[in-house]
Amino acid sequence: MKIAVIAPTYLPARRANTVQVMKMAQALTATGHEIKVYVPGNTNPPTWESLADHYGLQQQFDIEWLPVNSFWRSYDYGLRAVMRSRKWGADFIYTRLPQAAALSSLLGKSTIYEIHDLPQGIIGPRLFRTFFNGRGACRLVVITQSLRTALDNEIGPIPPEPFTLIAPDGVDLARYQNLPAPEAARRQLQTNKIPDLPDSQFTVGYTGHLYHGRGINLILDMAAQLADITFLLVGGDPKDVDQIRSVVNDRSLNNVILTGFIANCDLALYQAACDVLLMPYQLKVAASSGGNIADYLSPMKLFEYLASGRAIISSDLPVQQEVLSDANAVLLPPEDLDAWIEKTIQLRAKPNQRAAFGRKAQMTAQKYSWESRAARMMDFDHKK
Repeated sequence: MKIAVIAPTYLPARRANTVQVMKMAQALTATGHEIKVYVPGNTNPPTWESLADHYGLQQQFDIEWLPVNSFWRSYDYGLRAVMRSRKWGADFIYTRLPQAAALSSLLGKSTIYEIHDLPQGIIGPRLFRTFFNGRGACRLVVITQSLRTALDNEIGPIPPEPFTLIAPDGVDLARYQNLPAPEAARRQLQTNKIPDLPDSQFTVGYTGHLYHGRGINLILDMAAQLADITFLLVGGDPKDVDQIRSVVNDRSLNNVILTGFIANCDLALYQAACDVLLMPYQLKVAASSGGNIADYLSPMKLFEYLASGRAIISSDLPVQQEVLSDANAVLLPPEDLDAWIEKTIQLRAKPNQRAAFGRKAQMTAQKYSWESRAARMMDFDHKK
């Protein structure tokens, strides 16, 4: 089938939603569909090679750049993308952009709408209902059961499957095959990327944005008390990295290394370089657009961590427990610093326990490939 993917924002970007959209476009291509991605305008579009490097893509698909006027708050882009999709002959429109989902469904075009948060403000719920009530609404994709429950409570009863699909984010499993052991991965990074990374020192890592609520302050507090452990922080926008680096310097945390943004194509090696991976989400977690997503999040790093085969220490937020358990991760209260320090020390002393967690994690990851997610999304009778 021909599927038009309407991106929610500009490309390339460092926001997780753009990574997710590009990974899904690749997965839909891999599962046999013809894909065209529509992206808000760019007078000097990047090359496919640069996009493939940025997003870690192996399969090429078509991309069309469309003009957009910020004054119209994406309504002009959404309408233009829907019209271009119809002209192209798309069988389905798949999007995370609420304006495009509403317009497409209203016009009767078969539409799959994916959401990662409750509709926001006054307009958000109206756009959601317009999509839902339109002739074109075929499927709603929701990333967690927690978000599905919140939609029932806040917006109104949401139909069960097949119309509503609960589909957590995924991982590109091919990129996590045959990863080197932690020390070998650190030697590779030491040679090519991070010359001051000790290869033989126990290393605890975090990858992703450094927004408020990600638990970065807890990690720095851990580092202050665990001076003989390296803390590798991978990712973040430049302003956030500069802010954290200032704190690191002020506190003389010589065991903390910040890399800044790393292209998705290289990310698996950085995760492999860690003996333990941290996911210390707090009770309030800021999204890239603001707002609190702690109750609904399905972070891509979760599935990357699982696929990397490393021991994971995660906050025990209820939404995380939709995927994690005591079998494949260590789950701790998000603000209990002493518990995080204690478990890190225990895992350092017990390599067999780390390995057991890693094996269970990799087994869990097999259920969450982008390709299986794409196949599930398209496996329905196309009727509301």
